[in-house]
Amino acid sequence: MKLPWAALSLAGLLSASAVKHFKDPKFFYPVVPRSISTDTQGDFALLSRADWVALSGAIEAVAAVGLLLPPTRKFAAKGTAAMFVAFTAGHISQLKYAFGPQGSEQEKVFGIVRLPLQVPLIWLAWRARR
Repeated sequence: MKLPWAALSLAGLLSASAVKHFKDPKFFYPVVPRSISTDTQGDFALLSRADWVALSGAIEAVAAVGLLLPPTRKFAAKGTAAMFVAFTAGHISQLKYAFGPQGSEQEKVFGIVRLPLQVPLIWLAWRARR
């Protein structure tokens, strides 16, 4: 069985990211919008940043497996594209914080680099549905 390059490469990327979510969850805390985090008493807080990071890591792991299996690839690819679109809100939130009074230079660089990466990730996920 030959895997499409987009599905295989995205599955690898998602797998690596999922592992990072569980090995170094604090790395992802800055992109959890403060409005949905109980840690920051957000207006729409549902979970802590640790819980959001674990949940997104688990979703990425499931998506990676789904991309590798032909019967689930199309659904997993569309879901992954939607996930990346949703994650864009977190990256915008992080960037706004980075350029606010409490933001650091490192957070600014991280946000400036990370946000534009959403476009090729969404494209790759959409391409993987074939």
